[in-house]
Amino acid sequence: MISLGIEGTAEKTGVGIVDSDGNILAMAGKQLFPEEGGIHPRIAAEHHAEWIPKLIPQAIEESGLSYHDIDLISFSQGPGLGPALRIVATSARTLALSLKKPIIGVNHCIGHVEVGKLDTGAVNPVSLYVSGGNSQVIAYESGRYRIFGETLDIAIGNCLDHFGRETGLGHPGGPVIEKLAKEGSYIDLPYSVKGMDFSFSGLLSAALREAERGTKMEDICFSLQETAFSMLVEVTERALSHTQKDEVMLCGGVSANSRLREMLKTMSEEHGAKFYMPEMKLCGDNGVMIAWLGLLMCNEFGPMDLADTGIIQRFRTDEVDIPWIDNTKTYLTLADDLIAKGAESNIVRANYLGEPAVLKDRIVKNYRIPEIDNKIRKARCKLEARLLSDAKGAGVVTPVLYDVDLENKSILMEEIDGVIVKDIIDEDLAFEIGREISKLHSADIIHGDITTSNIMLRDGQLVFIDFGLGRHSGLDEDKAVDLLVLKKSLQSIDYNLAVKYFDLVLKGYDNEKVAEHISDIESRGRYTH
Repeated sequence: MISLGIEGTAEKTGVGIVDSDGNILAMAGKQLFPEEGGIHPRIAAEHHAEWIPKLIPQAIEESGLSYHDIDLISFSQGPGLGPALRIVATSARTLALSLKKPIIGVNHCIGHVEVGKLDTGAVNPVSLYVSGGNSQVIAYESGRYRIFGETLDIAIGNCLDHFGRETGLGHPGGPVIEKLAKEGSYIDLPYSVKGMDFSFSGLLSAALREAERGTKMEDICFSLQETAFSMLVEVTERALSHTQKDEVMLCGGVSANSRLREMLKTMSEEHGAKFYMPEMKLCGDNGVMIAWLGLLMCNEFGPMDLADTGIIQRFRTDEVDIPWIDNTKTYLTLADDLIAKGAESNIVRANYLGEPAVLKDRIVKNYRIPEIDNKIRKARCKLEARLLSDAKGAGVVTPVLYDVDLENKSILMEEIDGVIVKDIIDEDLAFEIGREISKLHSADIIHGDITTSNIMLRDGQLVFIDFGLGRHSGLDEDKAVDLLVLKKSLQSIDYNLAVKYFDLVLKGYDNEKVAEHISDIESRGRYTH
């Protein structure tokens, strides 16, 4: 079976042709380079309308096929800029009708992951997907690709492009920033990881302020890049630690940055995981990924009716059933002395006055530059010790703190002889978890990483562990983000039961105002035109 795919979610449009064995038969594309400002949806649509009719015959000629040989027309149904998506969908429908061929619309983000797997041979990786419009950490669990982490505001590509435009470096900003960064030194910029998500708007604003002050541009670019990429890699590391998979893949247009590739590869190797990245021509938006995903989808579900081929402007990655994944899990192997190897630290068996204890050792992260690494490790170590005590004052059970070593960035604490909630979650526990989180939030304590791996049950009592990303905040938005981390964690266990469990968490939590913020955060998106 041979599929022709049409892509055009943002500034790039492309046509690709792939057969059912994964052979790439043709790949044609054209990118829009705006003269000023960002990507305007109308201009992107006009660009696609001009180029798609030219790229289709170009791809046919390159493949050596005739139009008669095409078996399926695939197109990017979303997410993306509305006007651009409509041009793509209209072009695909027109071609399918004229050739009397079946048609299928696919999810753009999943296309990036699947073509990456096709090219690299990765089987079941944790994927960092980074582009102008998307920044997501994706992993397959329970029949779908789950978003384990994502941007709470703007995407990393948009962040770099915006900085480039505002400072006169040009568009796209990423390549110029990467070049200047090689001659720069570190200046302090805000580092914002919130649970399993990241935020770039504050970092961008701080970088622009430094430019207004006249700070050396090479230093700003170096620090902007190092800070942003450290945030991305940290969240990917958290997803790797939570899922215990042994593959990591980088995909999307920002994969072109050699420093990001280096950092993610270093992190993967430190965890004993294999690192993959597709060849660069397949990382940016392209028609090949749409054609390939179209084949996979059609093989499972058959083609679409024309009535179902409308665009889905805010098409979530986790809305698509993915039954073809080989979910045979090959897990990372831990050393004998390790209880766990988390994203934040190694948890090592220890002893305190003859009693079993655990040492939380915040080891050096070699993917981060020392200036960022030392700052984060020391600050989090100090704050975690305080939060463990404050949580107890709020009536929440936490491990007993024995010792804090700020020089070595380690904490010695009580060993909890219990069961991880991830393995025993049920309706009653979900409700009780909500009540306990409410106690934390009432004391303005943000746990920062409330996953089902960081809550244990001991003698009928819930024990909250790992406050490594915690902080104090009275903002309802921060409390909502805290709860969203738990929601994503529940989805990774059993997606079908996650809704019920999270509803019970919110019932136990009993705060409608914060719950409304959860809905607001989930409704945000890059593509709202």
